[in-house]
Amino acid sequence: MDHSISSRSLSRSPSPSISPFNSKRMILNPVFHKFNFDSRNFEIKPLVSRQNRPVVVAVRSSNQKVHNDGFVLEDVPHLTNFLPDLPSYPNPLKKSQAYAVVKQTFVSPEDAVAQNIVIQKDSPRGVHFRRAGPREKVYFKSDEVRACIVTCGGLCPGINTVIREIVCGLSYMYGVDEILGIEGGYRGFYSKNTLTLSPKVVNDIHKRGGTILRTSRGGHDTNKIVDNIEDRGINQVYIIGGDGTQKGAALIYKEVEKRGLQVAVAGIPKTIDNDIAVIDKSFGFDTAVEEAQRAINAAHVEVESVENGVGIVKLMGRYSGFISMYATLASRDVDCCLIPESPFYLEGPGGLFEFIERQLKENGHMVIVVAEGAGQEFVAQSMPAVDEKDASGNRLLLDIGLWLTQKIKDRFTKVQKMTINMKYIDPTYMIRAIPSNGSDNIYCTLLAHSAVHGAMAGFTGFTVGPVNSRHAYIPIARVTETQKTVKLTDRMWARLLASTNQPSFLNCSEVLHHQEKAGRKTTEVINSERTTST
Repeated sequence: MDHSISSRSLSRSPSPSISPFNSKRMILNPVFHKFNFDSRNFEIKPLVSRQNRPVVVAVRSSNQKVHNDGFVLEDVPHLTNFLPDLPSYPNPLKKSQAYAVVKQTFVSPEDAVAQNIVIQKDSPRGVHFRRAGPREKVYFKSDEVRACIVTCGGLCPGINTVIREIVCGLSYMYGVDEILGIEGGYRGFYSKNTLTLSPKVVNDIHKRGGTILRTSRGGHDTNKIVDNIEDRGINQVYIIGGDGTQKGAALIYKEVEKRGLQVAVAGIPKTIDNDIAVIDKSFGFDTAVEEAQRAINAAHVEVESVENGVGIVKLMGRYSGFISMYATLASRDVDCCLIPESPFYLEGPGGLFEFIERQLKENGHMVIVVAEGAGQEFVAQSMPAVDEKDASGNRLLLDIGLWLTQKIKDRFTKVQKMTINMKYIDPTYMIRAIPSNGSDNIYCTLLAHSAVHGAMAGFTGFTVGPVNSRHAYIPIARVTETQKTVKLTDRMWARLLASTNQPSFLNCSEVLHHQEKAGRKTTEVINSERTTST
């Protein structure tokens, strides 16, 4: 994907009608000389600033090379990359009564957000992203904006809040009146399914779960979608979805660029598993962790009330166990947490059966939380292989929860002749379907407003999200090239092990080896199986 973009001029004088983004190479400020970005493929060459500090320029290259003290800005595309004569206009927020009290209404063109904030004294400054927020100049007249919003993939708490805040942000902050909702995911573009959106229509949708626009998996046809965008006169596209949906957004942006259309394409990343790379967390995750507590508490009450009660709660997490890990830490009622990143075994010293037996002898009950993607290799050995995929290209998982329930029951009733009471709870769809909580509602608002500000400022082919608690515009390729997973060598996993007192099932060297192997395997699976909606 070509993310070649020029950076904005430092000048803040009254803008001419011609864009400052009018060439492939432009000055970001007197220190940062001539950037030309092509996704992540560029070479870093140190310069010296007026403070005698090394800075860098980015020169197109087949490989990225970072020198010590190098500052790298991974920028996002701008409409003026392929429409150099596009005029700019004063931002309507200058006249906004709400923003009149803000000390600095507009984000400086020099502001950047660091990907890594914990560094050593002599470490390179590292990768940065363009800070999100309103700009002094916009590249759309409010009365000429015709925006659309589409939701794709599975449900997640907060989707309706994002829709609401995009609509209200466009309307209240920028005076946009024409906003369409594309119904039924990507295929809704060429199925002619639309819903006219306004602040009145979306007023209370944040109190409901799901999405008022309906959703679907698959159905992505780039040419049909862009044809429809062009036919309808749409010039801003807001796409809410996971990594596959964002890959589709990138294809839409490339086709728009190829046709030379003044259409800004903005992605809002969505996944309940919290496995999107680069950003701190995905919206709906806090709500999912909070709601998972209900299921865990129910399991704990059940097993505490019977002899040798063992409760199993299966939570979301196809490749990443973040929900299970955080729900376990938040609950304090969980005795063992099993996630895809951490292998486990049943038999023998240090195995799961031995740990269950010890817990039952000491406490008389126990609760196990298991992520849906954990232990798939074990389940596949005892169940017929199911080589099926959903419409997004995701391999259908075998039910680890039911399998583990039966294995534990057989072991203790048939082999060890113990009375055991199994309780299995799968709250997956209950969690996905609820409205977002207060924390996620605020987060969804920030995501939506960041996307609106970015699109109005002429940025395109980008996604939004917090990086070290600061919202940034991120090249789509960065959030789709890999998935975020739980690192078994980090302190958070150690905190979980300390909380549950469960066996780690691996020693230190095995953990490092498995983490490296799992990383490679996950990437291979994503590339081969998660073709998703593209």
